[in-house]
Amino acid sequence: MKKRGQHFLIDVRVLKRIGDYAYLDKQDRILEVGPGTGNLTSVLSERAGHVTAIEVDPRLASDLLGRFPNVEVIRGDALRVPLPDYNKVVSNLPYQISSKITFRLLKRPFKLAVLMYQWEFAKRMVATPGTKDYGRLTLNVALRAEAEILERVPRGAFRPSPMVQSAIVRLTPRKELLFADEKVFDNLTLSLFNQRRKKVKKGLAMMKASPDAISRMDPALLEKRPQDLTIDDVIMLAQAISSFDYSA
Repeated sequence: MKKRGQHFLIDVRVLKRIGDYAYLDKQDRILEVGPGTGNLTSVLSERAGHVTAIEVDPRLASDLLGRFPNVEVIRGDALRVPLPDYNKVVSNLPYQISSKITFRLLKRPFKLAVLMYQWEFAKRMVATPGTKDYGRLTLNVALRAEAEILERVPRGAFRPSPMVQSAIVRLTPRKELLFADEKVFDNLTLSLFNQRRKKVKKGLAMMKASPDAISRMDPALLEKRPQDLTIDDVIMLAQAISSFDYSA
């Protein structure tokens, strides 16, 4: 299953801790993306009221059918199929869709998510300004949710063993976005981090931001480099831009 970016978690202790991190009870409706051989599905089925498992591999999906009384199996691509109702997401995500599925999930309401990522990806999600891991992913996650790394998971906990270590991350969606216009924010972070070695004013110029908008920005912010901006800094820039028409 390496071609699909899926490495199956087999360490029973880690599987049980994932269930603990999600604070599961029989009132919960769980979404699991990439159940694979059903190791995590078994834990979720025991602790939650209902589980919807989305599996793209037809053989694996077929093997899961009927194994658990409270598990519904959807055969399809989790990036494309209609998502069911759920209040928590608990998954050992296929590595290759980590970013796309995370942001798809964050566009819908849920209480919390406990997700497995590659260690390097997880570090980027929670990085602090001024570090090499800090970037667009960090900011776009922070806009929508609070992220925390719960533990690092060694390669030996999986079969087949991945080339990298992994991490369990908990995402808690914000009740409200820190900045309402997601398109402006996303375009801004894209422009800034496409020029991450340049000063902010260069990224804004590439974005074709209004000169009037730029003139109202804090000059100190314009002299910073993108990796040194806090989430509050980026929101200030986005607010100034959104007050004027611009061509993205």
